[in-house]
Amino acid sequence: MTVQSSWLKNAWVVLAMSLSVTAASGADVTLYIATNGNDAWSGMLAEPNAAASDGPLASLAGARDAVRRLRTAGAVSGPIQVAVRGGTYLQPEPLVLSPEDSGAPGAEVTYAAYAGETPVISGGRHITGWRQEGPLWVADVPEAAQGAWSFSALWVDGVRCEPARTPNTGWFTTEGKAPAAKDPQTGKDVDSNVAFVYKAGDIQSWANPDDAIVVVYHSWETSAHRIAALDEQNRVVTFTGPAVWPFMAWEPNQRYYVSHILEALDAPGEWYLNRKAGKLCYYPREGQDMTRAEVVAPVAKQFVLFEGVPAEGKFVEHVRFQGLTFAYSEFPIGPKGHSDSQAAFSVPGAIQAVGARHCVVENCTVAHVGTYAMWLRAGCKDNRIAGNNCYDLGAGGVRIGEGGDAPSENEAAQRNAVENNWLHEGGRIFRSAVGVWIGRSSYNTVAHNEIADFYYTGVSVGWSWGYAPSSANHNAIEYNHIHHLGFEELSDMGGIYTLGVSPGTVLRYNLIHDVRSFLYGGWGIYPDEGSTDIRIENNVVYNTKTGGFHQHYGKENIVRNNIFAFSWEGQIIRTREEEHISFTFERNIVYFNNGRLLGSNWKNGNYRLDYNCYWDTSDPKIDFAGLSFAEWQAKGYDVHSIIADPLFEDPERADFRLKPESPALALGFQPIDMSTVGLQGDPAWVDAPKRIPRKPDPLPPPASAGG
Repeated sequence: MTVQSSWLKNAWVVLAMSLSVTAASGADVTLYIATNGNDAWSGMLAEPNAAASDGPLASLAGARDAVRRLRTAGAVSGPIQVAVRGGTYLQPEPLVLSPEDSGAPGAEVTYAAYAGETPVISGGRHITGWRQEGPLWVADVPEAAQGAWSFSALWVDGVRCEPARTPNTGWFTTEGKAPAAKDPQTGKDVDSNVAFVYKAGDIQSWANPDDAIVVVYHSWETSAHRIAALDEQNRVVTFTGPAVWPFMAWEPNQRYYVSHILEALDAPGEWYLNRKAGKLCYYPREGQDMTRAEVVAPVAKQFVLFEGVPAEGKFVEHVRFQGLTFAYSEFPIGPKGHSDSQAAFSVPGAIQAVGARHCVVENCTVAHVGTYAMWLRAGCKDNRIAGNNCYDLGAGGVRIGEGGDAPSENEAAQRNAVENNWLHEGGRIFRSAVGVWIGRSSYNTVAHNEIADFYYTGVSVGWSWGYAPSSANHNAIEYNHIHHLGFEELSDMGGIYTLGVSPGTVLRYNLIHDVRSFLYGGWGIYPDEGSTDIRIENNVVYNTKTGGFHQHYGKENIVRNNIFAFSWEGQIIRTREEEHISFTFERNIVYFNNGRLLGSNWKNGNYRLDYNCYWDTSDPKIDFAGLSFAEWQAKGYDVHSIIADPLFEDPERADFRLKPESPALALGFQPIDMSTVGLQGDPAWVDAPKRIPRKPDPLPPPASAGG
């Protein structure tokens, strides 16, 4: 008897018994996966039977295939539940779901954790056999020497370790531009984007230069490069591939550091893989016993792929993942390096979908990955990502849509919801990654998420620069808690960042704080190029570096009933002067302590401000773009506004509730209830982020810093 016929015989026996009890349920079926399972079994038993002839399946792929066989046999018509028992399941390749793996309305296919148990889908491999060599511990990785396995991340006892780097903290700065290169099209000299001049001693002739990765900071991005050549006489390093942005493009001294070099392995928690020798070296943290430590290196790049073909009207529908943990994945830096223009745009998702509809990922954990946690790509509609804990991310949290317009309606990404997720500790490899990114996609909702500990923007909406026709509209960004971003590594960021013409898009009831850029652009709410027709209301923003609100350019945005407090530099920033109305700014409270209210350009008067309450605790004589308040009002601005203490309950402790006698209330300001912002549900879930220690807040920058 073949394995398949044996499987069908077992399946029919167990299924017949099940249907005799639950015939009225529409032939609901439960399959089981367990670490002691076998993909040749039926999967209809939670544990192996006494004869070891049948029992649970062994993998998600085995369960997917079992579902296919049941359907082929006509044995199921109702919902299908795949219950995954506790334990760790090694999965080096992603689970691929195609349209044939779809459920139906009222008959979902659900892959869920078995009640009370915690299954882990691991894309990693344990490394053992450690031996001590001086201060280091060494393990053999023969697959690396054979060219069969290389990895760019390592975890010891569940903690991401730092590839051996120089300098250990901070960065080097370049000494100048490399000689100009000829543009192949124009023949003109252009700044090199494949080389720079380094300072003496910063880059050296290391033993294994092919392993080295040079991470270069640009304003709002980083690029990663492999070394092609080293001219030690002229101190010029040349790379195997270019950066999207030319070196020295924005900063007087371009910042960079070098990682993955043995000579820099000198600090606890650092590691280095010698690919030629097939040896992994690790400098242990204090108290670590490497004979007992759990050391994991990644093998898999992704965990789950929904592979519909939306251009042909073929979708993966009504599939749910619930309560599973996906951990340990890789996204390597290739031989030509890696560079993006913004937001780590080319980095994929650990769970990724094309043409998914009415699918759900909820109450799952995605951790220790090299990519974004999830990405709903072309043709993804009416999906829900909810209640997930995504952390220790090589890139960002969740992405929706593509960078270009959908060629057809079937290929548009629309009406997706990202709700009640805890997205934190991102950008561990690709620092420009975003907590939630929406490209050219519309009618999506991003609500009740907590987004923290990213080096760049919290939520990015839209992917069109300027006033081109709208491709990202009617998106709702609401009730999110967005905080502790930037950490003074990148610039040009925002708690919420928007791009392009966006009619119907609303940013409301978001709590945003502690956004700290390297130079300019640590803003709370940041409508960038072409942002238009956006409503920004009932948000509370405080402790930002260069402004609570900044509009680069756009038109006819409504900024109403918000609180902007304690920016270290200007509070409200307007950059480009245009011939249309930039925005209407009304019934807001602006509270600060540094004498700097309006920043950048307020000359042409194409803006409307009124019914606002301004208060500077350092000096009540506020400067309005070089004018006194009376002179400002005489020009027709803020005619009904006031300079008065709004009477917050305790602004120094970020309690911005208004006292009943607040003068702002007489202006029509409506109190903003922040009690329902952020995570919702079980108190253990809501309070979990409060137990994560934040990085120490740096001292405020000098008044002259930034733009």
